[in-house]
Amino acid sequence: QVQLVESGGGLVQAGGSLRLSCAASGRTFSGYVMAWFRQTPGKEREFVAARTWSGGITYSADSVKGRFTVTRDNANNAVYLQMNSLKPEDTAVYYCASGRVKYGDGWYKGRDSYAYWGQGNQVTVSS
Repeated sequence: QVQLVESGGGLVQAGGSLRLSCAASGRTFSGYVMAWFRQTPGKEREFVAARTWSGGITYSADSVKGRFTVTRDNANNAVYLQMNSLKPEDTAVYYCASGRVKYGDGWYKGRDSYAYWGQGNQVTVSS
């Protein structure tokens, strides 16, 4: 049974940094992509960033490019979302997700591309 367990959220001031962790278990993730989405009340869950488990190809939403980075820890079977230069508009519940690598423009942005989801973790950025 695949499990994605997140940790590391919290409250931070604007301009600060946080790192979210996603511990993955239950299968081999070769051929999969690990992604982060976020959601605020009344809005749809939106793509933030992703990284293929093998090969290390990365994708980022325009809103976080240059500030957020997805890295992988092989030894601990985990992925991380390093968030720097945080802004109040980054406040959201952040979700870790995993799905098989697909092909085509922008496939990684769609929620339907991901079969597995973490429980969500609140990140609050104060101004």
